[in-house]
Amino acid sequence: MVINPDLRFERRLWRSGFELIAGLDEAGRGALAGPVAVAAVVLMNTPHLARTLAGVRDSKQLTALERERLTPSIQRFSPAWGIGFSSAEEIDWLGIVAATRLAAARALEALPLLPVQPRRHRRSG
Repeated sequence: MVINPDLRFERRLWRSGFELIAGLDEAGRGALAGPVAVAAVVLMNTPHLARTLAGVRDSKQLTALERERLTPSIQRFSPAWGIGFSSAEEIDWLGIVAATRLAAARALEALPLLPVQPRRHRRSG
């Protein structure tokens, strides 16, 4: 878990030609019962993004009030977000790791647009 996250990883991807990057965060893996939830948030390289996301951390590092306060900023500066769940029954059947992956896939499928790998320009020659 990164204590003070920054956008270094995303900036490398943006320089490589990626325009939209989806980040995922899960909640509920440590609970004794109940579903696991995963959120997917798409980020674009926009001015002041780091300032806009100041205070955003792994959901487990934030209080419920902090998460509630940060949600509108994240949504306002994100072109897309989605949430996916795996039920307690799916966790029992698949195991927590596979159920978390399933919830992540559902979160990505819930995005109204998908981040895609950039096309590489071919040199004519």
